[in-house]
Amino acid sequence: MKATRDAFGDQLVYSGETNKSIVALSADLGKATKINKFADAYPDRFFEIGIAENNMIGIASGLSEHGYKVFLASFASFLTGKYDAIRCSLSYSNSPCVLVGTHAGLAIGKDGVTQMGLEDISLMRSLPDMCVINPSTYNQTKAFVKYLCENDLDCVNYLRLGRQPVAEFYDDHVQFEFGNGIVYRHTDNPDAVVYSTGCVLSDVLNATEDMNITVIDMPFIKPIDKEIILNNKSELIITVEDHSIIGGLGSAVSEVITDHGLNSRLCRIGVNDTFPESGSPADLYAKYGLNSASIKERILREMDKQRN
Repeated sequence: MKATRDAFGDQLVYSGETNKSIVALSADLGKATKINKFADAYPDRFFEIGIAENNMIGIASGLSEHGYKVFLASFASFLTGKYDAIRCSLSYSNSPCVLVGTHAGLAIGKDGVTQMGLEDISLMRSLPDMCVINPSTYNQTKAFVKYLCENDLDCVNYLRLGRQPVAEFYDDHVQFEFGNGIVYRHTDNPDAVVYSTGCVLSDVLNATEDMNITVIDMPFIKPIDKEIILNNKSELIITVEDHSIIGGLGSAVSEVITDHGLNSRLCRIGVNDTFPESGSPADLYAKYGLNSASIKERILREMDKQRN
């Protein structure tokens, strides 16, 4: 088991060997975000800005304007909390930078709510032309970072990563279409379709292992894959995310449901409208309904409601 943040650091070093236009910026958290791996390999293309995220965003904008492919990293809560700087310096000018927010969600554990990125997806997907990516495993993250390094980008990308090690269920050469969801487990005439994103997907797969449920991995929150939602219809749709239920995957899926008039009931599983407590990742997932047992219990309850 490896963390998605480790995949980011590993692949950035690998891609940086051949792509000399890649530069990396850090706001005093390089060891935690794993961008320090790039710093160790290519110190002349790494810039430690210190605890000054607004400055880092401005510097990233300038480097991008001069043709550099810029990756800038901090904790998700700190980075996306600089919303105005991102909006004015990057999004407004459509700078093709990659914002990397690590330590997202409840599973950072005892660092507490000030460190938890729980509103970051909501903030970033509200910005025009922003691409929001939330991979679920080490191998999937490596594939996405490789894509971001090797392709010309036409907008700002926000890459959301976790602290905790997660199970691997994609192979070393995972295939994907940028912007598309992935039907990970398909059943005919499912009792429900579950959409999940990020590191909590492994808990969803464990929870639904013996159930007549289709499970879809949604690593791209924006643009949302409308076709996969429209093509996997069910009377009961459930979203699961380690994020606030306000503005995240559940909200994005609900917009597709309402815009296209689907006759489906939506249940959103995530962090309800609250600031969570501090605790171990396992205790927090249990308390806020995101471990496998809690997810299974909630899905069964929603399926009973649907039948009645």
